[in-house]
Amino acid sequence: MACAQTLPSSHFVKCAATIAAIFLAASACQAQDTPADQSTEMPSLQALNKYPGLLPEFGQLVVKLQRNIQGPSPHNESRLLPLLPESTVFYAAIPNYGDVAHQTLKIFRDELQQSSVLRDWWQHGELATTAPKIEDSLEKLYQFHEYLGDEIVVFGTIEGRNPSLLFLAEIHKPGLKNFLQQTIDHFAGKSKPGVRALDPQELADAKDQGHTQELIVLVRPDFAIAASDLATLRSFSAHLDQHGPSKFISSPFGQRVLQEYNGGVTAVGAADLHKILTQIPPDMQQEQSTFHRSGFADMKYLVWDHKKVAGQAVSQLELSFVAPRHGAASWLAKSAPLTTMDFASPHPMMGLTLALANPSQVFEDVKDFAGTSSSSPFATLAQFEKALNLSLKDDLLKYLSGEFTLEVDSFTPRKPAWKAIFKVNDATRLQETLNALLATTHLEVQHADDGGITYNSFAIPSSTTTTKIAYAFADGHLIVASGREVAAAAIQSHRSGESLAKSKPLLATLPSGQSLDASALFFGDPIAMSSLQMRRFAPQMADPIEKLVGQGSPSVLGIYADDTTIRETSGSSSVDVGVGLVVAAVAIPNLLRSRIAANEASAVGSVRTLNTAQVTYEVTYPKRGYAPSLVSLGPNPKDSSAPSPEYADVINESLASGTKSGYHFSLTTTCKKTCQEYVVLATPISSSTGTRSFCSTSDGIIRLKIGDSLAPPVSAAKCRAWEPLH
Repeated sequence: MACAQTLPSSHFVKCAATIAAIFLAASACQAQDTPADQSTEMPSLQALNKYPGLLPEFGQLVVKLQRNIQGPSPHNESRLLPLLPESTVFYAAIPNYGDVAHQTLKIFRDELQQSSVLRDWWQHGELATTAPKIEDSLEKLYQFHEYLGDEIVVFGTIEGRNPSLLFLAEIHKPGLKNFLQQTIDHFAGKSKPGVRALDPQELADAKDQGHTQELIVLVRPDFAIAASDLATLRSFSAHLDQHGPSKFISSPFGQRVLQEYNGGVTAVGAADLHKILTQIPPDMQQEQSTFHRSGFADMKYLVWDHKKVAGQAVSQLELSFVAPRHGAASWLAKSAPLTTMDFASPHPMMGLTLALANPSQVFEDVKDFAGTSSSSPFATLAQFEKALNLSLKDDLLKYLSGEFTLEVDSFTPRKPAWKAIFKVNDATRLQETLNALLATTHLEVQHADDGGITYNSFAIPSSTTTTKIAYAFADGHLIVASGREVAAAAIQSHRSGESLAKSKPLLATLPSGQSLDASALFFGDPIAMSSLQMRRFAPQMADPIEKLVGQGSPSVLGIYADDTTIRETSGSSSVDVGVGLVVAAVAIPNLLRSRIAANEASAVGSVRTLNTAQVTYEVTYPKRGYAPSLVSLGPNPKDSSAPSPEYADVINESLASGTKSGYHFSLTTTCKKTCQEYVVLATPISSSTGTRSFCSTSDGIIRLKIGDSLAPPVSAAKCRAWEPLH
């Protein structure tokens, strides 16, 4: 295809990725209006047939975007960071991308004017109905950001009962309130808008309805603030009016965030995990015990940044601990030379090198986490080891150092190419273990000596195909591969010095100051991976991409660990996990709120269950009326097969205990000859497990009360005075 012939390989991949993404978007939009009996041919195939010059035109567009768009400048300081409240536990700052959106739109419109193929497809192709909306959205984004400063901050707080998430930006010119209102009305149409814009006076007059499903934006003369409830907006707006820096900037977490601005940073995100973890409800003792044993209860900060180092764009992620790593958190070995990479091919499709500190200890930790129940995957391990007359820990894991490399060079079903390289402590003893294992399978193992190496090969038959496996030992390493030829190629790479570990493109891709002395490395050929993905939905686009495999720079992600820190560094956006983690971290301040919502929903369900149980009890034991206690509704601890008025067995043991999912439950009754009235009360264990109490009586209506937890009993009359749950 023309695109592959006229563009550099890296541009071609981005060209293909761009067109693929737009085609997939078009598919999703079109699928909503396509009858089920119409052809299911992918829109990308239809478009490429109808507009044969479209792919190279996209390539030219990508090149122009790369060369001409000027991204935001890095920040050496933040004017917003010192304004945050002391209770801040999450912080993310991104640059104002309004100008980037404007540049993108201008370049794209210029290209539409110059390219008849691109213009014809954009105006009359699959995106013809949505194209104007896309351009309008980019234009509105640019206009919106013109009102704002050069940095936008998202931060989360834990203060009082609820965690809160807020957005903060400086205002650079007046008129934002009117612009927002016009934009909201424009996009909402006849639907209820999900965003509401207020000025300070409107905020003061607004009626507080708690957390809502809409985003509320407060437009002050100096700042724009957004949150999901009025109380949070009022509180932070009042905080800003106090003037002067808050205590947050001088706190340890504030100082750690401030450190990221040294030398300039484009984007940054951070979470005070240690403080967040202190909010775990006290009733989760069993879960906390497991969490503490894992070692991750000692997490301190999670910090991510995107900056330029020696002229190269680099993303870095750091997870720190308050004490030396232990448990599962210590499975990752400290950074050291990775020797298994010396057997990997110089241009793999993808691969992973990982160093575990102690495989035997990892095995013991996993067994400990799994427990001793009959459902544990280790329940039959002893019998399995006895049948094989070997110990998985002492006869196998003991002889592995913990470092290994997994490499994939082809996913072709009939001829996959892969290899796994393990660094070993004792090749002779490990060979004996492998011989014993293979002897139990009754597979025919063939041995062949070549160049001083013994290759062991066998085939595993199945109903569809035969899987070939070969392994060999060389220089303290075990090489397992998808055939003798692949294993031999790995050893040849090691001996010739032309392995991945010596690859100049790989070494050049590593961010400045980083090396192959690491705890883990992920590497891959983005062109090969693009080809693999493209073959799934546009096979004819995959063939020209495959011709470019091995010609581009590999993507590399390195992980480096020491006693108290795990760091991830990537000089390639295609494999950077930091962005994904920061996006996930935006939700951290809402995790507690989500837990509260889940607990409250569970409490309502439990109250409803108790209402049903009381009706069942009254029908079953009419001379007694309603059950006098939760215990009398629960199962008999000595004989669950024999229900009685004392143990009716109509609710489970957990609910009968009176504590479930962050709530205390109580049941009181009004009895004379029979119990004719009852009150079920559900109250949160603490403010971090719930903010509403629930009650219900014999009328079956569930009611709620917001405020401090209530101690039972609550009378039926008092319960009926509460607000009904809608």
